[in-house]
Amino acid sequence: MSRIWFDTDKICIGGAWRTADGAEVLPVKDPSTGETFSQIARGTAADIDTAVASARTALHSDWGRMTATQRGRILTKIGQLVLKRADDLAWMEARDVGKPLTQARNDVIALARYMEFYGGAADKLHGTTIPYLDGYTVYTLREPHGVTGHIVPWNYPMQIIGRSVGAALAMGNACVLKPAEEASLTALAFTHLAYDAGLPDGALNTVPGLGTEAGAALSGHPDIDHVSFTGSVPVGALVQQAAGQNVVPVTLELGGKSPQLVFADADLDAATPFLVNAAIQNAGQTCSASSRILVHRSKLDEVTTRMAERYNALQVGPALDDLHVGPLVSARQRDIVSGFLDKGYDLETAAQGQIIADAPTGGSYIAPTLFTNVAPDHTLAKDEIFGPVQVIIPFDDDAEAIAIANGTDYGLVASIWTRDGARQMRLTKQIKAGQVFINNYGAGGGVELPFGGVGKSGHGREKGFEALYGFSQLKTVAAHHG
Repeated sequence: MSRIWFDTDKICIGGAWRTADGAEVLPVKDPSTGETFSQIARGTAADIDTAVASARTALHSDWGRMTATQRGRILTKIGQLVLKRADDLAWMEARDVGKPLTQARNDVIALARYMEFYGGAADKLHGTTIPYLDGYTVYTLREPHGVTGHIVPWNYPMQIIGRSVGAALAMGNACVLKPAEEASLTALAFTHLAYDAGLPDGALNTVPGLGTEAGAALSGHPDIDHVSFTGSVPVGALVQQAAGQNVVPVTLELGGKSPQLVFADADLDAATPFLVNAAIQNAGQTCSASSRILVHRSKLDEVTTRMAERYNALQVGPALDDLHVGPLVSARQRDIVSGFLDKGYDLETAAQGQIIADAPTGGSYIAPTLFTNVAPDHTLAKDEIFGPVQVIIPFDDDAEAIAIANGTDYGLVASIWTRDGARQMRLTKQIKAGQVFINNYGAGGGVELPFGGVGKSGHGREKGFEALYGFSQLKTVAAHHG
């Protein structure tokens, strides 16, 4: 039974739902079965033009004239409506992306929390006064960029809409949202809820479609003032190049090969669930997935045994069955991950999860796989796989652990497991990553915690107050009054 309460094959421009230019649609496939269960509009460059113009108009009408307090109230109301539709949104996300229902429900809660957080923060971002020369009063203002473009990936649509669009709206920007063609349903649902909450016309315009068409048109549009992109490194580079032609700032959250460093004094009872869960959530299709476990050689066998026990108990099946792991988002993504597994032919397989016997044959399933005693320069230890594949790499001392941890092109997230406080502080400074966790991983999602990477993991920060800084520009005012 469908839980979709709106027409999925429309785009939203200026608060109105319409057929895309050209009237073409794209199929929506359930990765659990491979079957088509809905369709979305195939937005075009012409649609993006109209959407950007609508957003520009909104800045000079009701939306642009709203106070920060009024914006915050609308965002808070959106969060309330998200929670009222929680079951429907979770069902859509599970069927669209393939993630188990429990994980999809957590994403709904996170989306509502982003709206609550940015709703409360909208009127609390202040400028500063600066002591200066006698006879001057100098202060700064935080102002919106204007029209912001948001290109959202398929792995966490709701969460990334929350941290990106939510922050941009809180600052008073008008947004054009291009969700991924593989998973657009909850983006469309969110747009409906935003307008139900009283969002003025044109403040949010949503145009699904192909990345090579609608996405490319948005990233290179001459009337966009800021672009936010989450996705792969190659596409992120293209987005940045396109925006650069218009001298437009870009926030990029790209790939990762995030390590967890497990030292000889680590609390393995506490660590083991984090070591495994950080790699299998959403079938490993997470930029911050911990695909590398770096273990002090003295604990290699024990950590491998502990993790293997959990892997062997993992069950893989349809998203609505709500097992440990669902399918990958598409047959194409399954084939990519299978190709990586083929490259692990020379590695020691420590454990594998099991695809349930009655899983639909058309589903994009991969058995979660754990390799141990892997060399740090192996392909599976260096390249982002974006699937439920994890490697255990031994090290002998702190210096080698840091060298291995920093030995990839990425720098998104890292974790240190040790009871030694001095080591915690020392290694935290040496690790190249945008987030470092000590004796935990992920800190429960952390809506309040700035998130972003270094190196090929991208630049700029999302989440928390830092996102508000990123979606605003600073103006300095110097008044000479004698």
